Amino acid sequence: MDKQALQLLDIARAAGQAILEVYHQDFSVEQKEDDSPLTAADLASNRIIVQRLRELDPDVPILSEEGADIPYPIRSQWRQYWLIDPLDGTREFVKRNGEFTVNIALIENGRPVAGVVHVPVTGISYLGQSGQGAWKIDPQDRSLPIRVRDRRQATAHVAGSRSHAGDSLRRFLERLGDHEIVSMGSSLKLCLVAEGTADIYPRLGPTSEWDTAAAQAVVEAAGGIVTDTQLRPLRYNTKESLLNPHFLAFGDQDEDWGKYL
Repeated sequence: MDKQALQLLDIARAAGQAILEVYHQDFSVEQKEDDSPLTAADLASNRIIVQRLRELDPDVPILSEEGADIPYPIRSQWRQYWLIDPLDGTREFVKRNGEFTVNIALIENGRPVAGVVHVPVTGISYLGQSGQGAWKIDPQDRSLPIRVRDRRQATAHVAGSRSHAGDSLRRFLERLGDHEIVSMGSSLKLCLVAEGTADIYPRLGPTSEWDTAAAQAVVEAAGGIVTDTQLRPLRYNTKESLLNPHFLAFGDQDEDWGKYL
């Protein structure tokens, strides 16, 4: 991993520390216009990340969940930008189950080429760089290279959400056959695919681009792929809406995962 990757890791850890300071107190929860929760931890993390990224390179634009009201005619001119979710899994944060993350991604020409996913409660981080590889890093800076499962297991291990489920996912699992669910919150489900714990993460419900970009960078640097339901690679900043299509993240690219949809 290069200097920029280590800088991203340092920024994510600083944001994670600010989140923990709120997490270990009594905190209030506001509701945003889309009914998603907002806490002081989201805002504190956002301030740190935005400030540090601007110090890193003031010429690279920043798109954050907490500052997403940038018109598409402006965004569409960007060839490179930072895409961040300062606290992914706010519902998990409110439940205090520890399964929330800090997500920072570098997007180039619609592709996430570098990303860090940091877990404040455990201190574990996942880091991926296009062409360089992917790593799982513990709080003592010990790094372990990670890679997806190149071949599907006989019993498919499926990363699933603790907070979201629906009929589309149930139908997918019925068609998939023998499987085990590995439940996890936030972008950690994609990281389960990246480290080979899960074969696939089918997300057949709404997400936003900041929810997935950093972890997609990790998955793809680990040898996997994240696609829409037509098995086309998931891309960013290509339209007015910042909502993702339904998607699949998987390691075994010889398996026709689309047939289970």
